Amino acid sequence: MIRALAGKELRSLFVSPLAWVLLAVVQIVMAWVYLMRLDAFMELQPRLAQLANAPGATELIVAPVFSAAAVVLMMTVPLLSMRLIAEERRNRTMTLLISAPLSMTQIVLGKFVGLVAFLLLPVAMVTLMGLTLGAGADVDTGLIAANTLGLALLLCTFAAVGLFASSLTRQPIVAAVVALGLLLASWLASLADPDPSSVLQMISMTRRFESFNAGLVDSADLVWHVLVIAAFLVLTIRQLDRDRLVGQAV
Repeated sequence: MIRALAGKELRSLFVSPLAWVLLAVVQIVMAWVYLMRLDAFMELQPRLAQLANAPGATELIVAPVFSAAAVVLMMTVPLLSMRLIAEERRNRTMTLLISAPLSMTQIVLGKFVGLVAFLLLPVAMVTLMGLTLGAGADVDTGLIAANTLGLALLLCTFAAVGLFASSLTRQPIVAAVVALGLLLASWLASLADPDPSSVLQMISMTRRFESFNAGLVDSADLVWHVLVIAAFLVLTIRQLDRDRLVGQAV
């Protein structure tokens, strides 16, 4: 049942003009960043050739593109997740979901999986963009793989936050604003206190991506993402259960 609901959500995103517009905008921005980094790399090549351990094309082109993608998609995911539950409430179709042989857990997981499946598209596009460097330069596939994994986990976390925000209201725009506010607060937390051991750094989602961006896959970062995703999914389930008990879920 989770797969069926996820398929329904994925199809609804594919027929949504907003989703396609956002995908196009993300791809245009990423292509622009990629070409800018490529141009800067070409200009630096004479000086890099004189260095013994000069960074390669992957470090100077692909890694910054993934870093930019993390910020751009942080702004994009709330617009994709805002309708997941809020739209169901506004259209009064939440009653159909509740009356179906589905638990709240299955409903939340189905919507989450559907959104994540769609978000893997921009991850794949950015990854393929980086791999195209292999046509004219040596690429560090390990660094690209680490960035791909990190970006995918980051988007899963964004999706869980967006789903939770969508469960708080009937208005999709309000849900988008709440999700964006939570994500921006997490991002700005890493800027407020540069101390790596501070609590603000520990709750920063984008801070956790920096290790992947440098090519390091840390088990602590993996566990952190899993725990945060699980926490927001549980919060969403509890919110829907509470609303159903007080008669607000529909």
